[in-house]
Amino acid sequence: MTAPADDAPRGPLRPAPGIVIPAEEIELTFVRSPGPGGQKVNKTASCARLRFDARRSPSLPEPVRARLMGLAGTRLTADGEIVLRAHRHRSREQNRADALERLAHLIAKAARPEKRRTKTKPTRASRERRLEVKKQAGRKKRLRGRVGEE
Repeated sequence: MTAPADDAPRGPLRPAPGIVIPAEEIELTFVRSPGPGGQKVNKTASCARLRFDARRSPSLPEPVRARLMGLAGTRLTADGEIVLRAHRHRSREQNRADALERLAHLIAKAARPEKRRTKTKPTRASRERRLEVKKQAGRKKRLRGRVGEE
């Protein structure tokens, strides 16, 4: 059972500097939460289900969109929508805030380009340590051989 989306996000989401996502791009509905509960569990829809169309969103710059779709993983549908379910809390308000916060965190992470690794050479000491460990392993294996006839 899905509850009406009367609880839409209140204002624009600002996950990172220069990125503003209007509330109209985020669809928020409420469904029944999974798991155990009391007498009230079968009649309240407190699990927040958030849908954000990352593929068609005009608010995202292209590099951020590409990184976001990669970061979303299994939360990304074939249509390019990100679907998040928040049911950690017992109240709609807390679950709504949790879902929006998780989306903002995901977009903020995608907005930071990952640093390129600068190639470095191993130090002389690290090469010597590696060779010493290999020599010790060889000695240990030689000692495992047959015991000589005396």
